[in-house]
Amino acid sequence: MKHFPISFFFFAGFFFLLGMTNESKATTKKVLLLNLAVKYQRIPAFPLTPFDSTLIAPFFKKYSKFNFLKPEVMELYSKHQFHYLWYDSKGINEFADLLYNKINNLDQEGVRIKVPYQQELRDIFQDEEKMNKSNLEVELLLSTLYFFYADNVFKGLDIQKSTELGWYLPRKKQSYVNRLDSLLQDPALINKPNKGVLGQYYLLKEALQNYRNIEKKGGWNPIEIPKKMKSLQLGDTSAVVLQIRKRLFISGDLKTDSQKNVFDNELLTGILKYKERNAFTTDSVLLPKHIKEMNVTVSERIKTIMINMERCRWISPSLTQNNRYIIVNIPAFTLTFFKDGKPALISKVVVGKSMNKTAVFSGQMSQVIFSPYWNVPPSILRKEILPAIAKNSNYLVQHDMEWVGNRVRQRPGEQNALGKVKFVFPNSHIIYMHDTPSKSLFDQDTRAFSHGCIRVARPRDLAIMVLEGDTNWPIEKIDAAMNREVEKTYNLKTKIPVYIGYFTAWVDREGQVHFYDDIYGHDEKLAELLFTD
Repeated sequence: MKHFPISFFFFAGFFFLLGMTNESKATTKKVLLLNLAVKYQRIPAFPLTPFDSTLIAPFFKKYSKFNFLKPEVMELYSKHQFHYLWYDSKGINEFADLLYNKINNLDQEGVRIKVPYQQELRDIFQDEEKMNKSNLEVELLLSTLYFFYADNVFKGLDIQKSTELGWYLPRKKQSYVNRLDSLLQDPALINKPNKGVLGQYYLLKEALQNYRNIEKKGGWNPIEIPKKMKSLQLGDTSAVVLQIRKRLFISGDLKTDSQKNVFDNELLTGILKYKERNAFTTDSVLLPKHIKEMNVTVSERIKTIMINMERCRWISPSLTQNNRYIIVNIPAFTLTFFKDGKPALISKVVVGKSMNKTAVFSGQMSQVIFSPYWNVPPSILRKEILPAIAKNSNYLVQHDMEWVGNRVRQRPGEQNALGKVKFVFPNSHIIYMHDTPSKSLFDQDTRAFSHGCIRVARPRDLAIMVLEGDTNWPIEKIDAAMNREVEKTYNLKTKIPVYIGYFTAWVDREGQVHFYDDIYGHDEKLAELLFTD
């Protein structure tokens, strides 16, 4: 049989239409193009006759628990001129089956939610007539089910709820109406990563499966800490070492469990790995606080992973498409400068204490200020400086401070609370990054000490990275400006995006999942929304 290019059929159809009446043309053109599209697999073979759009309202009256999805359903069918989408020549299409399977396995997506009308859905996929013959109620129910899935798996909590939880990073915007077109044409896409979802989501999803497998095998038992134990070090022998070794083997920090009760180099390797994954200083001493963290149950770790998968749903991957950007993860007390998609600088940071929480938001770094003045915020002036002055009349002199009108500021120098450099990204939270004279705080595991701003352990390196490529600022000039004790403000030629996030579980580039303390209680509040029956 001779094969003709698809363009041949379209041109042949076009000339055929020329000899017809206008009314006949419209109908025949529709049929011709649809059949050609089906023949060449451009779109599924939907029934040609559109349904009555007024029947959508009664559907949502019957299925009222899905009423919040009505606008999206209307948008979908308006786009497709109210034609059926879920049927082809054989009945309910392939994607409907895949969607139903996904709905029955939402737990794999880190979603714990009861799906409404489960019996009605089961009836559809067990009824041969409903499977093989187009049915409007089934059609609308499947479309609604798709948006229910997209809302919970791709979109997550609505923006109002995430804002109430203190999340001010910009939420992503994506049309799940348009995505359905792609899924109907290529159902296999449902099993592939959605480009509209942050890649970290899929890494956490793998970690979730791993921890669920651990849970199915019984998880790990709590380690009994001896009352007199202050620490464990290399060479120590103790019965508790057996428990620690088994615990680390179960979580994958140890490759094997030798069942030895001696703290040897093999155990040290596992302990160092565990400490790194749980934001502890990676030294060779094991303290009760480390064992206490090991006793967090696997079920709690699963919840933490699910909570952070939810946060990933809120972030658009486009946020990380800049050549250069900065991410601060508050619970990890870490700043990472990304260049060309890879970490170019990692620095410890100090963030706000619980009474002065660092906000979760984004900004554009626009200025670097060398040898900055510290303009004391009114709240600190009122609560700390003025009471100190009342007790000690020489307080301002001793701290190199001065009055400027009705404000107090601290001069540039060794005592300055902002250190030698300040990084400005204007925002309503009045938060910025800066150096600090209190270097010892960076040696702590938990580093929530500030009034909300972010203190950087490697301010010089950050300044060099920020100004890289700017011929106005060779390294020698940066060093001089940081130590001159004369304030100098420089406006960046290109602004650098700054994202301040809050993730208590994160998977690194080696596939290792890291856990961090919920220092502000944000996990607890989000869990109330996600896990309430």
